[in-house]
Amino acid sequence: MSLAYAASDAGVMIGRSLRHSTRNIETMLTAIMLPVVLMLMFVYVFGGVMQTGTDYVDYVVPGIVLLCAGFGAGSTAIAVANDMENGIVDRFRSMPIGSSAVLTGHVTASVARNLVATAIVIGVGFAVGWRPTATPLEWLAAAGMITLFITAISWLAAAAGLVAKSAEAANAFTFVLMFIPYVSSAFVPTDSLPTVLRGFAQHQPVTPVIETIRGLWMGTEIGGQAWWALGWCAGIGLVSYLVAAWLFRRRTTG
Repeated sequence: MSLAYAASDAGVMIGRSLRHSTRNIETMLTAIMLPVVLMLMFVYVFGGVMQTGTDYVDYVVPGIVLLCAGFGAGSTAIAVANDMENGIVDRFRSMPIGSSAVLTGHVTASVARNLVATAIVIGVGFAVGWRPTATPLEWLAAAGMITLFITAISWLAAAAGLVAKSAEAANAFTFVLMFIPYVSSAFVPTDSLPTVLRGFAQHQPVTPVIETIRGLWMGTEIGGQAWWALGWCAGIGLVSYLVAAWLFRRRTTG
């Protein structure tokens, strides 16, 4: 299959996934409203007692952005599981459509949805007093890091959707993605955590991504966190893509 046909097939599947997103208003609203509600809760309910060395709203916005991305990617696992369960993929196989286009459509639509939700969360952050000091170049770098992170976990979600036996099972993956940012530097400095949790928080993928974004937006020290963030995102994305492609072939040719 030529590159032009592959791109055309991917475009069709991306459009399909985006149309499904716009029709599933409940999921879209939840993906947007939940991070917004959490931001308001942390800023106005817990912010007064949080000791982060800076205004808490300036500290917490990067964590909320990553939490938003994790929840949004979780819906990708459900969408993939639904496709595998309801037989639509078998219909696609009877058409001249590249097999990779199905997953590419889900992942690309996930990235688009999450970027829209991220923009809304950032807008709410400005409304509640968040004041980043980033230059235009630093904003661009932060946007690139967020996009890379969303792409990586979207492929991870696609792989999870292929592993799951049902949409209900895939839904559990959403809770895992939402939980990980809580045990990181998203809401409090890792030094304030108990010893056992501190070790996990300092060496899991979300923390370096948050610290990199926070450094770009707020001018805090990044150090080697950017390289760790890039490495984690690239590694998760590549492994998840390869696993998802293998699982898709196995489930559609078995």
